Formats: sequence, C-alpha cells, structure tokens
Amino acid sequence: MSLIDQKVEQATRSVANRSSRRGFLGRTVALLLGTAALPLLPISRAQAAGDGRFHGGQPDPTVVEGINDPTACNYWRHCALDGFACSCCGGSQDTCPPGTELSSVTWIGTCHNPEEGKDYVISYNDCCGHGPCLKCHCANMQGERPIYRLPKNNDVLWCFGTKNTNYQCTLARIVGTAGEVSDSA
Repeated sequence: MSLIDQKVEQATRSVANRSSRRGFLGRTVALLLGTAALPLLPISRAQAAGDGRFHGGQPDPTVVEGINDPTACNYWRHCALDGFACSCCGGSQDTCPPGTELSSVTWIGTCHNPEEGKDYVISYNDCCGHGPCLKCHCANMQGERPIYRLPKNNDVLWCFGTKNTNYQCTLARIVGTAGEVSDSA
C-alpha cells in the first residue's frame, strides 16, 4: 500500500471509531429538515419583493413619494389594502369602475394621514363583476388579523352578495376619524 492510501485509511478508521451511523444520519436529517423549514420563517413580503418604500411590512415613514397619489401603494389610505386599487382601474377611492358592483361586505383599517396628522378609519370595499384589473397591486397588511377575525383580514374574497363574484379592485373609503367611530369588529 502506498503512503497516501495508508493515511486515508487511517483517517477514515479514526472518524469511524469516533462516530456512529446513527449520529451521522441524525445530523444529516436535522440539516435537511432545518434547510426545508427555512422558507417558513416570517419575512416581510413587501421587502422581499424589493420595494424600497417598505420597511418591516409598513410604509417607510422617511419616504413620502406617492403619499398623496391614490394610484400608489404607499398612498396613506392604502395602509391595509391588499388587492388592486380602484383608482387605477377606472374608478376612484369612493366609486367602483363602470360595470362593476360594490360589495356590501368590507374589511377595515386605521390609517394615518401624515399631512393632517390624524388617523382615519378606512373601509376597504371590493368592486366585483369583472376579472382583476391587474393594475396597482398593493399588499399592505397593517393591522391585519388572523383569518378568524374576518372583518380585519384582507385575504378573503369580499364579493359576497353581488350578482357576479369576480373580484375587480378595492376602494379605500374614509368612514370617519379614528376615535369617533366605534370599532365593533
């Protein structure tokens, strides 16, 4: 046997004497499961999407670009909007686009207007009747609650009670100043 073969055999036997197959398999399985669980860690989806205007899932307060533009996702009324803004789809903040119907079911959020320094209760109503308009998609989750708190969750299709349940876009209507409107949800 050559010197290299002897050294490799010696090293292999040394490792085999200090470890077991069960230990090796256990470490390998732990590594595989740990790697598989990595995508389950909570992350900010907006930040992961590379949108520099968001910090920790919330609009970055140092960036005011678009804060008064109803077609921007960081428009102050859109703090809990998850969907397509109707202001980009032929409607406005208060009216559905032509040919769609306002859902009577809604989710709510409290958004801060930085110019006035006030907080407002915003009602997010879906407009239904056509397929999604695919413009100005926002995924803001400020104040979102788990799915068992339906009035405060924005992941539900809210086109209940309409003739056509196809989702088009979402309105962001001011209900009142926070503190003046009671939160019964």
